[in-house]
Amino acid sequence: MLNGLRFLFLTLVMLFVASPTLADELLSIKAGYQMLEPEGSIAVSDHGFGSKLDVDQDLHLNDSEELLAEVALQLGDSRLTFSYLPIEFSGSGTIPFTGSYNGQAFNSGDHVSSRIKLDLYDAGYTYYLINMDDVPTRFQLGIELSVKIADLDVEFSDSITGLDESDSLLVPLPTLGIRSRVALGDLVGISLRAGYFEYDENSILDADIQLEFSPIPNAGIFVGYRFFDLDVDEQDLYVSLEISGPYAGLLVRF
Repeated sequence: MLNGLRFLFLTLVMLFVASPTLADELLSIKAGYQMLEPEGSIAVSDHGFGSKLDVDQDLHLNDSEELLAEVALQLGDSRLTFSYLPIEFSGSGTIPFTGSYNGQAFNSGDHVSSRIKLDLYDAGYTYYLINMDDVPTRFQLGIELSVKIADLDVEFSDSITGLDESDSLLVPLPTLGIRSRVALGDLVGISLRAGYFEYDENSILDADIQLEFSPIPNAGIFVGYRFFDLDVDEQDLYVSLEISGPYAGLLVRF
């Protein structure tokens, strides 16, 4: 979490230094809390488990409850967005098959503790094809290109058999999609964004809908719902997860 906050702080400082016209633009900062639920399967190694483990039925992973942060800068018809989203699931369950992992034998029914940690760094650029932001009823619709850096760690441990293994992966996931917003001035607004990327055996669908309410011009609250469909098949790590859930927080605007 600390690394993510440092990332956002340094990004904000660079924007202030690089843009002499920043004072004339709209800057928004959001911080909130999210609750995400996992569904899907994972397999750790072609030379190990091999067979897929269901994150709900086999591993019994708990929901992720973490903080989130976002900085956005509006420059005319362009919008720059930088966000940090930490996701962590952990739980314990039983392996439904017999095999080995890195030379360590295990049997069907062995108890295993597992943990999936995903730090998602997201930098996005939106160009609004329609940008009606200076009328009482506002409407914006644009194309968004986003580059997500996924820092993924998967860990397994079993105190009885001595199994204690982990695999990690750092992978860039660019997405192309849309962003839209409808609002009544600065009081209330609904925004929608969705992006998709697919290459080889890797793909990601990232979508969310968000409601903002600002009883005063420069501050307010937001609530939303986010959905990820993540498939990663790299090296010795296979992940196929659907991650979804609500979030809420506070916002300030300048």
